[in-house]
Amino acid sequence: MNHPTKFTHRQPSNDAFISLAIEETNAVADACIIGGGLAGLSLSILLAKQGWKVILFEKHTYPFHKVCGEYISLESKPFIERLGFDIPEYKYPHITDLKVSAASGVEVNRRLDIGGFGISRFTLDYELSLIAKNCGVTILHERVEDVNYIDNKYHVKSNKGQYTSTICTGSFGKRSNLDVKWQRSFVKSAQKGLNNYLGIKYHIRHDHPKETIALHNFKNGYCGISAIEDDKYCLCYLTSANNLASNGNDIAMMERNILHQNKNLKKIFTEATFLYPEPLVISQVSFVNKTQYERNMPLCGDAAGLITPLCGNGMSMALKAASLLAPLLDQYLNGSIKLEQLNGTYSKQWHATFNRRLQVGRMVQNLFGNNQMTSLFLQTCRTIPAITDTLIRYSHGDTY
Repeated sequence: MNHPTKFTHRQPSNDAFISLAIEETNAVADACIIGGGLAGLSLSILLAKQGWKVILFEKHTYPFHKVCGEYISLESKPFIERLGFDIPEYKYPHITDLKVSAASGVEVNRRLDIGGFGISRFTLDYELSLIAKNCGVTILHERVEDVNYIDNKYHVKSNKGQYTSTICTGSFGKRSNLDVKWQRSFVKSAQKGLNNYLGIKYHIRHDHPKETIALHNFKNGYCGISAIEDDKYCLCYLTSANNLASNGNDIAMMERNILHQNKNLKKIFTEATFLYPEPLVISQVSFVNKTQYERNMPLCGDAAGLITPLCGNGMSMALKAASLLAPLLDQYLNGSIKLEQLNGTYSKQWHATFNRRLQVGRMVQNLFGNNQMTSLFLQTCRTIPAITDTLIRYSHGDTY
């Protein structure tokens, strides 16, 4: 394919956006991708390798940190390497064991069948962004404010200009300004105070075993710790908004009063060296069902559906979703399928691939957070180890 190497960049007034978008006749890109996380970067690389002209919008400049558990199951390793990123085992810790604890002190320890490795989003996203650029992807550090589908074209409005493309996809994370603007159903539930969680992350240095990913429960939440590169650890927890509010919206106070009730967490928080001056925080996180396309635009990654962090597999889900969507986008751009077929087929494939993972995650999350219920559940898992093994298996997928 012979695509132009430059695209026009127009800056009309806000009031003129719709009319000027309709007047645009030449697409400035084959595909626009909104959101430069794992799903967006993977999609951009796959499409660019097929010869399509791709614009990727990411409001932050790489590298940057994200609230994320930073564990990837080995099911995704071959795919990541096909994207062009080498994963030498000596550099990124191989994680083979799982530890789960309740605030009461009950613990479960199990071997992970497939296992995984630890890598920070700071590193992985940056490396994938370099691969994307080398493949010819145009990365724009702009905030997308709206998308309109008019006359079989997508018209993207950012804070710096207007862009037109043949196809547009959204991979804009757990909750974005577009989710709010479009009043997606999960945003409405969070605004009503339902399914309203906070995600909080640190990087630390600690003597935690590098081969073990641990999940420590506390009242209305749970905290994970696992090794990443450079002898560091990712410490990331999910908690209810009520936990923070009941502690004067003071994160440190909440950690002392609630998280420290679990002796494992008290040890980590009092003995570890914290590498951030302040924690990374994301609010209004919701795990209710989401749609896989919105306004004729297919969605990928957390924008399409968010797995509970206790399953430790959100990064793998984002990568897998990109592997599902990319061939369909290629077929649409080639004219092999229509938009309705693209969205319909992708939605079916997405549900067939992830529904069981999401259901297992929600089920286990309902058992965690309540101290008594968590203890009872873990005691049952200790008595019947096959329960834990089944849950681990159902929260992972096949190698691809």
